[in-house]
Amino acid sequence: MFDLGPSLNQLKEVWTTSKVNNRVGTDAHLFSMRLIKVEAFLEREHLMKEGKPVDRRKNVLEFGDDEVKEYAILSHRWMEQEVDYREMVKFAKMAVEERDEIRRRDDYGKILQSCEQAQKDGYEWLWVDTCCIDKRSSAELSEAINSMYRWYENAKVCYVYLHDVPGSSFPTARYKTYVKFKGWPEWFSRGWTLQELIAPSNVQFFNKDWRRIGDKKTLAPTLEAITGIPEHILIHGLNGNRPCVAQIMSWAGNRTTTRVEDRAYSLMGLLDVNMPMLYGEGKKAFHRLQLEIIRASNDQSIFAWHAAWVQPCSILADDPSDFEDCGAMELMSHDEFIQSLEQLNVPEEELDSLEDRLGSFPITNRGIQIWMLLTPCHGSRSVFQARLPCRRGPSDPPVAINLALWESNYYRRSMLSFEISPPEGPPQLRQVYLRHQDPPHDRNTTFEVDDSTLTENGFTCCGAYPEAFSGNTLTLTSTDPLCVKVYFDSQANHRFSVGFGKCSGKRWIHVGSVESNIIHPPPWEDYTWHKYIKMLVDTPEYAQPMNKACSGSEGYGQICVMQTRLPRTTRVLQISSVMWNNSRMCGVKLGVFDDPGFCDVSGEWTAFDVDVSGFLHVSLALISLFI
Repeated sequence: MFDLGPSLNQLKEVWTTSKVNNRVGTDAHLFSMRLIKVEAFLEREHLMKEGKPVDRRKNVLEFGDDEVKEYAILSHRWMEQEVDYREMVKFAKMAVEERDEIRRRDDYGKILQSCEQAQKDGYEWLWVDTCCIDKRSSAELSEAINSMYRWYENAKVCYVYLHDVPGSSFPTARYKTYVKFKGWPEWFSRGWTLQELIAPSNVQFFNKDWRRIGDKKTLAPTLEAITGIPEHILIHGLNGNRPCVAQIMSWAGNRTTTRVEDRAYSLMGLLDVNMPMLYGEGKKAFHRLQLEIIRASNDQSIFAWHAAWVQPCSILADDPSDFEDCGAMELMSHDEFIQSLEQLNVPEEELDSLEDRLGSFPITNRGIQIWMLLTPCHGSRSVFQARLPCRRGPSDPPVAINLALWESNYYRRSMLSFEISPPEGPPQLRQVYLRHQDPPHDRNTTFEVDDSTLTENGFTCCGAYPEAFSGNTLTLTSTDPLCVKVYFDSQANHRFSVGFGKCSGKRWIHVGSVESNIIHPPPWEDYTWHKYIKMLVDTPEYAQPMNKACSGSEGYGQICVMQTRLPRTTRVLQISSVMWNNSRMCGVKLGVFDDPGFCDVSGEWTAFDVDVSGFLHVSLALISLFI
């Protein structure tokens, strides 16, 4: 009789073993999970309770393959004294007093109760994040975090322990006692528990006394009200009709984590991406997460977050909370998007090429290279509205976001309330570069303004906005990056505005158009506010002329001058500024002088370098001209 080889069961066992070993060589555990052997743990606990000696060589933790083992998994809110991996491994060898101290902890009780529940349900293995990961190893921690969604997804049952629910039923309404998460149990406020709710198909909820109070599928309507996750996702998971990126992000918007980096790391499994852990990188972790999503997907809803700042910022959001209002966001089909654009009079030839061009947006060293439909906002040359192929509801138009053009790249900025009205003209298809790095950090900048020459020549300062800048020392911050002053000459009936601002690490000054013969002027408060809003919206446009004139400075500082003629007079308005490269202080002089010869006045900025050696020898002519 011929030997036909091993049986089917033997082949399966060999294949399973080789599968684990071949993935990692001798370190099979690197691609598998540590699991608590339920029987061994409970046996050890029983012996200790009886005061009998325990086998110190018997392992309670063993490695296993999550695709082969049938195991239960615990989801819970971490407390102050969780039992960690080191304590679990050394437990049997500890002194009796030390063991008893650990056994008295509430957190040890969670593991014990989980094991007892797993044994009742017929499971031999249990995974608990606190003690099944050796967090002293950064490589193991990184692997575990990248694998965690799959581990919860492959679990046969997930036990959710609600430590702050005393009642015998799941809470179906908000209670004042739950202060951590809008009146709901604290478990719902944590970032990591989001994937622990969605990934497992079988989720069982337990109260503080470990009594079963419901399951995910039965409680799906209540869970949707608590979390914002649609009921069909709770029942069927993410494997079917997967929501867009913005909607998934919105579910994490009001959750918290102990480490800021975990705001990003806890979302990797839900968004089907992997990346290394770099604790200490802060909000950059969330930026990296979005870049990984962009590399793997063409879902433009990732740009549909709410920008809070008018100042230019990265095209990437800083935090999941920026997506909080995206709970109903959905992608539009190509035909739906085209149909919505036809109503905006987009040229037909541009629509024909849209599908191929919207298909990808690679990440380059300059930024995210992407084709977008842009429309200037209210005639601005630097602020544009871009439409994305996604919408906030089934009958809503495409989402529109505002982009600011700064030094040939586009940044994100907020949309002010009055910009909700349609921008000017039909959208134009352009290939642009979206900067995913933030602009240079803006430190506080102080302008020392001398307007005495203006007042000596009949001008008065009629208003400033914000009103806090009533004096001539203007310290601009990230929350107040702009101040506008308005001047008026009652004799010649001239008025003009001057803006002092900072943008992307650059200081700038802009003189609004000089107006004359004003017949019915609005109140000064309204006029000043209007000029402020105009300059705030168009900051990139107004900042760049001065920035361009000052670029390439290699000296100790610069003297900048701009002149503009007052209408129907021989007088010239002059703005002179001294900026030192190593100082955030900027001296500004506003003045007028008579020019009966009507010399050429360009209205543009001119900059002159001042170096250390030459500064003391600046001629008296330069001083009188610029200072």
